Formats: sequence, C-alpha cells, structure tokens
Amino acid sequence: MFFWERLQVQMTGPSCEEKLADAVKRVSAAEESNRLSTEASRRLLKWLTDPQYEAFAPRILELIEGDEFEKLDAMFWQIIPFGTGGRRGQMGEVGTATINDRTIAESAHGLAVYLTQEKQRHKRDSDGCAVVACDTRIRSPQFARLTATTLAAHGLKVYFFESHRSTPELSFAVRHLRCDVGVVISASHNPPSDNGFKAYWSDGGQVLFPHDHGIIECVYESDGLPTLDFEQAVDEGQIELIGESVDRAFVDAVLKMSLSTKRDVSAVFTPLHGAGETSVYRVLQEAGFSGVEIFEPHRKPDGRFPNVPDHLPNPERPQVFGPVIEYARNTNVDLILATDPDADRLGASAKNAHGKFIHLTGNQIGVLLTDYILRKRAASDTLTADHYVVQTLVTTPMVTAVAQSHGVRVIGDLLVGFKYIAETVDREGPDRFVFGAEESLGYLIGDYCRDKDAAGAALYLLELAAELRTENKSLLDRLDELYSEHGYFVESQQSEVCTGPRGQEQIKGLMKSLRQRPPTELGKIQMSRVHDFFQHEIRKLPENTKVNDLPNPDGNLLIFESDYGDGKITLAVRPSGTEPKIKFYFFAYSICNDLTSLLNLKDRTDATLQAFQDAVSRWIQRALESGN
Repeated sequence: MFFWERLQVQMTGPSCEEKLADAVKRVSAAEESNRLSTEASRRLLKWLTDPQYEAFAPRILELIEGDEFEKLDAMFWQIIPFGTGGRRGQMGEVGTATINDRTIAESAHGLAVYLTQEKQRHKRDSDGCAVVACDTRIRSPQFARLTATTLAAHGLKVYFFESHRSTPELSFAVRHLRCDVGVVISASHNPPSDNGFKAYWSDGGQVLFPHDHGIIECVYESDGLPTLDFEQAVDEGQIELIGESVDRAFVDAVLKMSLSTKRDVSAVFTPLHGAGETSVYRVLQEAGFSGVEIFEPHRKPDGRFPNVPDHLPNPERPQVFGPVIEYARNTNVDLILATDPDADRLGASAKNAHGKFIHLTGNQIGVLLTDYILRKRAASDTLTADHYVVQTLVTTPMVTAVAQSHGVRVIGDLLVGFKYIAETVDREGPDRFVFGAEESLGYLIGDYCRDKDAAGAALYLLELAAELRTENKSLLDRLDELYSEHGYFVESQQSEVCTGPRGQEQIKGLMKSLRQRPPTELGKIQMSRVHDFFQHEIRKLPENTKVNDLPNPDGNLLIFESDYGDGKITLAVRPSGTEPKIKFYFFAYSICNDLTSLLNLKDRTDATLQAFQDAVSRWIQRALESGN
C-alpha cells in the first residue's frame, strides 16, 4: 500500500491527495514570497512525497497547515555537512538541517556503505565491525541505538557501550577492539538543544579526507535505510553490549602514562552533568588523588545541564566555574577541574595567593602541560631531538617556545581540529610523540587513543600541581616563571554567531571582506601582513599584495600579523566547522626581562590586546551593517 494510502487510514476530513495538493501549493507560495528558500522548498517536498520519509510526512503537513514556514525553512535550509567534528547541530523533529532520527540513521548508513566500498576497493571480504558510544545529552541513547541497528543491518558486528562514555574512550575502544569504524553521539560543549554524530576510522581518529568526503557522498545518496530491532540484534549477537572490560583497559592505559608519584593536592572536579565521572574522576581516584572530590550538584548525568550557568556546559567559559568556586571558597581546595559532556576537553581554575580562583585558558593549560611533560621526560633521559610536540595554527606560540627550549621538534602548521593532531601522530610515528595541544582545551598525552582526552590531561595537571605544592608554588606561579623565561604570551577569542541561511551568507561575506578589503589599522596597531591559507599566499599590508607563496595546509583561515614595540600582535579568523559562527583568535606577545617587571608588562600587554580586540569588534559590526 502506498504510504499516502496508509496515512489516509489515520486521517479524517479531506483526502490525502487533496491535503498533499494543498500543501504543495502552500509551499510554492511560501517560496515565492521568500518565506522559504528554493533549496528548503525542494528538500521539504521530497520529504513530503518520497515513501522513504513517510514517517515524517504527518508532522510536515501539520507545520505547513499551521503556516510555520520560518520553522520549516530552518529545518530544511541545508544538509548538515561533515565539519571538523562530524555532523553537529540543533535537534529537530524533521528536516535535513537538524539532528533527528533520519539524519542520524542516514549518517550511520553512509558510514556503513562507504566502509563496504572501501573493503571492496581493497579486496577485503569481511563485513567488519564497529563500536558505538554516546554522552549524556537528550536523545543521545536513542540516537546511539539507532546508529547501532543501522550499522548492524549492513552486516557489521557492533560493540555497543551499555551507558554513556567519554569520547576518548570511544576512540580508545576502536583501537582496542580492532574495529573498522566507531561512532559517538555527542555535540561536545554545545547547548542542550544540540546533538551530533562523530565518526571515527580504524586508527581511532576522526574521519579525514578522503574518507569524510566519501562518507558524506554516501549520506547524500541515501535512499531506503535498513534497520533491525535492537533487542533482537543483541539476542542474536549482531550487537554486543560492552562496558567494564573496556573501561578497565582504558583506565589502565591512562594510568600507565603517569610521570610522578606526588599526589598531595586538594581539588574539586565537575563533570557538568556529563560523562566525566566514567573516565576523568575514575582515573584520578585510581591514581591515588584522594584529595579530589566530585562536585555533587553537577554529578548527575543530565542532558539539560540544569545546574550549569546558562545551561552551557563549556569549560572554556569562566561562568561554568561559578557554582564550584562558591562551594570551594570556604575550603582548602587549590584547584577546580571541569570537563564538557563527552569529557574530551579539560578546563581549570586555580587559586592565587590571595585566595581568588583564576580561570586558566586552554592555551595556559597547554603551556603548563608541555613544560611539565618535557621537564619530566628530560629528567628521566627519555627525550631526544627526534621527539615532537604538535599544535594547531590557532594555539599559543608559547607552546612552541617551551618545546624548542627543550630541543624537541614542533609541528605547528595544522588546521583547527584535533583530527589533524591525531593524523600527525600516525604520520610522524607514535613512538616519538610527546604531547598534542589545541587552544580549545584539547590535549593528548599518549598513543592509547587518537583524540583529545581530559582524563590524561587531568592526571598530568594534578601531578604538576602536587609537585609544585611541595615547593609552596601554584600553577599560576609556574606560569609566571615560564613568562619570565620565554616572554609574556596572552590570548583571547570571540565569535560572531550567524544562524540560518542568511547567517551562512554573512559568514562568507565577512571572510570575503577580510580577504579582499582587510582592515589595515586596528586599535592603533598597523597590520603588516596576512597569511591566507585558502589562496596559499602571504600578502603585505596595507597594499594587500602577494609577497610569497604559502605552501601550508589548505583551509579557510586568515592570520594577520603586526610587530609593535618589543612585541607582536596576531589575529586569526576562520569559520567554525561545527557551529554557525565565525571565530576570531587574538594573540599578543611581549619580551619579558624578569619576574619583577612581569606585573606591569602584563597590564600593558593586556590593555593593548583589549584595545585591538575592541577595534576588531567595531570592524565586524560595520561590515555586517554594510552587508559585508
């Protein structure tokens, strides 16, 4: 029976054919009046009339009859792409532009189809295997089960975590279980409204080119999607539930990385209602950090993130530490740690000499960890000139300065996305890999997985804090010592959020303006050159004329530089690969002579960077108001 005939059984009033004809007319009228984009109209009608989308047709009809075309445009204006971290976006009932049952299932279907094609291309006959995990977000377990049944329906053996787990444990499990692919259902640090599908290849790293392009092509070509009953698939062994045995192996792999026996430190850990207790807190407890407690109001797994300020579980935001600081203020706690819902990012706040908690940026944590690891490795005579540290292009140059002072290599010409750090580890060899860092609280300390891991980073940060405590020093004291040695580096960032179809055009327009008509003076800072990673050239300013080729990676990234006095100002700009925003990264550097002059130097450099950032903000607003 054709699905419109099946639908008729559930409906009263006008016939399905009449309802469909009326709906098509309304959609056409909405498109003509610019209430619905042409692309959204085309995709909407496909979902309304194609039998493979029959489960969604009644709801689409309701929205059309309710004249909710603004909502429908938001649901269908794009097909969610594979960005730097897979597919991620706002959850919805229907639509190609939202995360829903269909877009999750077609993502799993595309992954399975592409894997089959790759096996055929390389003449491998096995059906293969996959591992699936999810975080604590709303609908994450539902989407994970749907992913597992879709993969199993394609003949893959699927290992399925029985409850929420961290993203780095998923990466570890792909390698540990020798799987062909892995999937974690998560939207990282996004708001409660969002979710996502992050795909991993057999090395445990996020899918890279050409696999990402191949998978999305298979997603776009999705037609009928096979599936199975979850419970039946478990009973028949097509899906195998996993848990403690993999947890044990993961925790042991992290604990093996320990570089110190010092454990005397007082700290509070908050998982922000996410999966962090399963990995970070367990690692710290088993490592012997008895002075670390978990923050109870944030302990319960809950995708609404009810007790997190603004319900935004991003440890990059100082605000998320507010409730924990309030709790810790009357205790002897020296350090607060926080992880995002899938526990791959680690944030921290440290108490200063006056008892005030200071939020550490991702760059500062990265510098501290780089210094700690290299000092410990050098002391144990396990460091050579062949060892290397990896960072992205928008991570603080201070990581490079610290690493080079220890005589190790630095690979720092990577685009944003931790998958590029993981790729570098495999390309350069894991045996000489020391540390990988990105500014957005992402760190990798070993080769047990191929993604950033908050558990390993937390282990090292607490070991460092415990060692410093024996010298009556804090993490902040050590930072100042490093500034006096390498110079004062300070960074900040801001984002311009541009949602919907108009937002995408705004982002493109801002990047076009920055590329073709760049600002040449910002906050009394004269910009002198720009590195354009899309056009692969370095141009001098204010002329904006090419002076050299730029053979570094291909990406939509601009880096503006200027020398001033005894320092340097840098601005990096790129569209986000996972969110509807354009991101601006600000860097300042000043030469430091000694600790005694550091305080005044910090004040001057911070003020210069703030004036520069304010000037960039004004330029952005003028560009947006003028239509770029």
